Amino acid sequence: MKNIIDDLTFNTSGKGMYEITNQIIEWVKINKVDKGQLNLFIKHTSASITIMENASPDVLDDINQFFLKLVPEDSSLYSHGYEGDDDMPAHIKYMLTQTSLTIPIKNKQLILGTWQGIYLFEHRYNAHSRKITLSFIGN
Repeated sequence: MKNIIDDLTFNTSGKGMYEITNQIIEWVKINKVDKGQLNLFIKHTSASITIMENASPDVLDDINQFFLKLVPEDSSLYSHGYEGDDDMPAHIKYMLTQTSLTIPIKNKQLILGTWQGIYLFEHRYNAHSRKITLSFIGN
């Protein structure tokens, strides 16, 4: 039985969705995991992680546009804004999305659907360095 916990760092260049599937696949290969459960947990409150379609870039554009409508980026609407106009909207987007994912692994492969990819969803305007903890239990 293997139990592995590790941090990966991802750099973003501002608001948007960044596919990180290949980096997670590489981590699985490096750690020689065969089967079990992989949990990803983002250690921030202004970015999140999700599984989303990775076949059409239009999907990502539509999601970004949807969140602009859902969570207004008007600083006059919020009391909190210590880190800038995008601070509180980023926290709300984080709350509405996911802080962790669990992905099964079988035969050394992530069990994802045909069009599924793993994404870091950056909610802030500026570039950031984001840490995601990977926790694996299995063989």
